Amino acid sequence: MSLQNPETREKVREMVRQILRSVPDGPGPVPPPSEFPVRVLVNSLKEKAGRDFDRDESAKTLLTEDDLRGLGEGSRVRIAVNARLTPLAQDIVSERRIELIRKTPRDNEIKARSVAIGADHGGFQLKEALKEFLKGLGLTVNDLGTNSAEPVDYPDYAHAVARAVGDNRADVGIIIDGAGIGSAMAANKVPNVRAAACYSAVLARNSREHNGANVLTLGAGQNSQDEIEEIVTAFLTTEISEERHKKRVGKIDEIERKYTK
Repeated sequence: MSLQNPETREKVREMVRQILRSVPDGPGPVPPPSEFPVRVLVNSLKEKAGRDFDRDESAKTLLTEDDLRGLGEGSRVRIAVNARLTPLAQDIVSERRIELIRKTPRDNEIKARSVAIGADHGGFQLKEALKEFLKGLGLTVNDLGTNSAEPVDYPDYAHAVARAVGDNRADVGIIIDGAGIGSAMAANKVPNVRAAACYSAVLARNSREHNGANVLTLGAGQNSQDEIEEIVTAFLTTEISEERHKKRVGKIDEIERKYTK
């Protein structure tokens, strides 16, 4: 076939046109992206990036040095609200400046934001340990003394804590002496204070739910530190809610007003 012939050339052109018509249209021009690509995290990485901690040890009540292995300086570890650390574990926390985040169950939320705490010489050491526990719960702690194991008079410190609560400078108060009874007596002389001496978590919960207690007194010689932390947790995570209990507490307050006019 000679392409010099006009008729032949036209036939070739027509064949080319038919072939081109039979080919599907390709994609049109790609529009420019409206914005830069967004970084996407794989599910497991996304979950880790959104956490407030680097390791979760909240299922354990006692943490040892083995539980902290591999953590770098400034790491954050979530622990149970009542978790204790062995001395070696505490050393690692201090050396590596590890932040301990105490876990509080959603259905067991702390009902206070600030606490005034005080003790006589018999409760001094327990007060010092309890302060760190309270800070771990996210509370603002106002320590009103005493500041050593030198003998002092418990009414002075019970009065100071009760005044802080009665004047609304603290949401709740905690006082520690040898038995907790004398401090409760002293604290209850202060207007707007309802102090309860509690030796168990059940009593602490009852004092809040039924009696609207706003000051907890503890006996350093009556309970271990673990037990006291459990009592304090019960006290802080409970509040009065039922109207029948509020009505009865109102009668307690009315008695107080009769004698303070």
